[in-house]
Amino acid sequence: MYVRSVSELQEKAINWWPQVLVETESSTSIIPLLLKTQDQFLSILKLSGSSPQTFISIVNDSNFAANLFLKHLVVLSDFGGETLQRLNTEFRNLMSIDNCGKCYLEYVWDGVVHIYNFAEMPIIGNLNNAKLRIDGKQLSTPYAFNGLLIDICMILLFGSSCTNEETANILYKCEIGALIGKTDEIEKFVKERYIYVSRITGGAQANSLGQIAQTYVFDYLKTGLGNEYSIAKNGHIPGITQNNGRSLTTFDLVISKGSNYVAIEISFQVTTNSTIERKAGQAENRFRALHKSGNFIAYIIDGAGNFQRNSALTTICNNSDCTVAFSEAEFDLLLRFLKEKLW
Repeated sequence: MYVRSVSELQEKAINWWPQVLVETESSTSIIPLLLKTQDQFLSILKLSGSSPQTFISIVNDSNFAANLFLKHLVVLSDFGGETLQRLNTEFRNLMSIDNCGKCYLEYVWDGVVHIYNFAEMPIIGNLNNAKLRIDGKQLSTPYAFNGLLIDICMILLFGSSCTNEETANILYKCEIGALIGKTDEIEKFVKERYIYVSRITGGAQANSLGQIAQTYVFDYLKTGLGNEYSIAKNGHIPGITQNNGRSLTTFDLVISKGSNYVAIEISFQVTTNSTIERKAGQAENRFRALHKSGNFIAYIIDGAGNFQRNSALTTICNNSDCTVAFSEAEFDLLLRFLKEKLW
């Protein structure tokens, strides 16, 4: 009943991400919002050709959120959180400094040298997505431009056009400002860049869904087991080690009651990748180690991609005390297993 073959497991599988997880992921993902507002963002850039800072008034007049405009620039310039923080730390080495100690950006736009005096950069403390109001939590709330948001927009738009060649080379991806007002060129640039962004975020989405799946299972089991049991994400079991005993083995979930433990590994892959191979490579050693200590291991395996790896799944099924698919009926079976083994 608990120990299954690959074919028995596949009969119970749902194969594709359940809608509840997809909706949860979409509510926290920025990509759908960026794609939905891409045309509005493009229109602002197309209409901003009269001067380098015209975009500010157009954003304000159009009721387009300034933090959303900035997020588009961050994504198009591939300027992540670590890069932002490094920019802030090294800011005075990258930018020009006037006689009063204020930083400014000297750059070329439309064949003319321009100077932008920074309002707030560099800032004290960390420069991150939260401070710029472009993290997932704040992005759905519209914010107007302030000095800091404009500072970062100017860098992302014109950094590669800096007259300081060394700085321009460091900020080479901050190039979209050179295309402002050039309708055809800027549309081609943005559309092509977002195709690339969509590709690289596919893996991020899969990872995000994987984390949501783990949380979903955690919540389901916690509710089903009650307070008599302990449950931990990325948990450990005393005495179960890796790296020749140097560190404790980490399992996706660990359920315990008293001194008894069950480890749970979770894999849901719609497209085939190496995750299931890695879990299969660890399966036999983990199975032996857990049984030697008087404990157990269970697997939650689903997804069309995983079922393309028959050899890996066979290894897992042969080294599992309970193997279930990703559905509430299957989780209920897992709950029965846990209550039988943890007493």
